[in-house]
Amino acid sequence: MELSFPRGSTQIDQIVTRLIEESGDIHHPEVIKEMIVATLKIGQNVDYLADLKLINRTLREMRYTTKVFSPYRHRKKVTIFGSARTKENDEMYLKCVRFARLLAEKNYMVITGGGPGIMQAGNEGAGSVNSFAVNIRLPFEQRPNPIMYRNPRLVTYKYFFNRKVAFVKEAAAIVVFPGGFGTLDEAMEVFTLIQTGKTSPKPLILMDDEGGYWRKFIEFLKESMLDKGFISLEDFSLFTVTTSEHEALRVIDNFYSTYHSLRFIENRLVIRLQRPLNDGQIEILIAEFPDLIMNNDTIRCCEAFPEESDEPDIAGLPRISLLFDHHHYGLLIAFIKRINSFFLANLK
Repeated sequence: MELSFPRGSTQIDQIVTRLIEESGDIHHPEVIKEMIVATLKIGQNVDYLADLKLINRTLREMRYTTKVFSPYRHRKKVTIFGSARTKENDEMYLKCVRFARLLAEKNYMVITGGGPGIMQAGNEGAGSVNSFAVNIRLPFEQRPNPIMYRNPRLVTYKYFFNRKVAFVKEAAAIVVFPGGFGTLDEAMEVFTLIQTGKTSPKPLILMDDEGGYWRKFIEFLKESMLDKGFISLEDFSLFTVTTSEHEALRVIDNFYSTYHSLRFIENRLVIRLQRPLNDGQIEILIAEFPDLIMNNDTIRCCEAFPEESDEPDIAGLPRISLLFDHHHYGLLIAFIKRINSFFLANLK
């Protein structure tokens, strides 16, 4: 029998519908129905057991990830990357402890990989009650650190790709300390996701050491990537380099001082704000960021769209909208920072 996604027209569909009804307390049953039918289709299409085990394990890991993080959806979280080999007496370890402590004092939670080194420093500074650990099973280096051992917010993964989803999806900001291949892999993943719009805009902070670990990396970006046209100048808006834990916290706080979140409604970009913009500020944005706006559209204030009814808790936030040119996510970060600057200027 060829399976599809009909509405009440086949025996399979009726059985799945009844299964959902009998289970009770199922959220968004239409989506769950599609997931069940998709699983049955996998059973028809895939006969290689290893592939089925991978799909099954992926779904189980993602389900558990959501279960662990969901109760804390109302609190912003900062993901901290860095080397597992950083020693506890190293200045960068101590700086990470101080930084994570500052985050916890401002009611942020911290996400780390749950292992030793910088990961342990992040959990140590924030404290176990303000920490998540998304650990990975490895033959070396990656046992849960003492702060997160047996913590209810410890998730252990078999697959790196599931772990990476948790690191980025749940984070309001990402801070990267110096590290090895794994740290650079994680940092480049975030660069790519923000640059291509595959994750929401968020602060990406490169915490430098006195030797200029990230300064040398930026030199490479300019000399070997920018000069060859592999990246554009606006991509340098994607990140901030600092040696100061206080500046890193300020960058995160400032990013959310007026900006709240965004959503695409068909072809329109809708930016939700903590406070409304006036006509003069809108005119400044139109004049300074013409490349963001497509098809001779403009930036306008608006109310919540009907499509946003699934987010009732933020329905009352002021909004602006525009037809967005998807080639310019680096410029979008600069656009958000400019919006925030209107309010931040009044604080000085």
